[in-house]
Amino acid sequence: MPTQSVLVRDPSFLARVLQQYLSLLKKYPIITKSVTSGILSALGNLLSQALEYRKQSKENSPKKKINILGPVHFAIYGIFFTGPLSHYFYHLLEVLLPTTVPYCLIKRLLLERLIFAPAFLLLFYVVMNALEGKTITDVQKKIKILNISRLQYSLPSLRTIGTVVIIFVLTKQKV
Repeated sequence: MPTQSVLVRDPSFLARVLQQYLSLLKKYPIITKSVTSGILSALGNLLSQALEYRKQSKENSPKKKINILGPVHFAIYGIFFTGPLSHYFYHLLEVLLPTTVPYCLIKRLLLERLIFAPAFLLLFYVVMNALEGKTITDVQKKIKILNISRLQYSLPSLRTIGTVVIIFVLTKQKV
């Protein structure tokens, strides 16, 4: 007779894991966020590579091997950059734009999308290229190539932000 795993099926186990994680977030916020970011970044890169490998297998195209250094680079970036920078940036937003400020959510969104996100993306390219052993010239070339495609992605974001602002303003002016 097969045995069942009690840990996974026990809902209280998941609740305890979540409680422990929240406790760590409270006691050690930066370390917890950094480690979480590193793990999730590495897993995301590994999953991306696995999906790409699977896609190439279905298309019978030449397969790229899974690059083990990819997840390591993403883990480093998540631990040392994403976790701490995001922590401090969002705390800064809470100080600069408390909930008592009119339209604070829209202002926070605009600051994050228009200032923080582009700078964070640039930092990502610089750090990743450095971890891959590339030169500043390589980084500049990559940024020039990617700027056009990123601009195409950011324009719909700006339209979305504009739409949200218009809807928010219109709903505030209703009688």
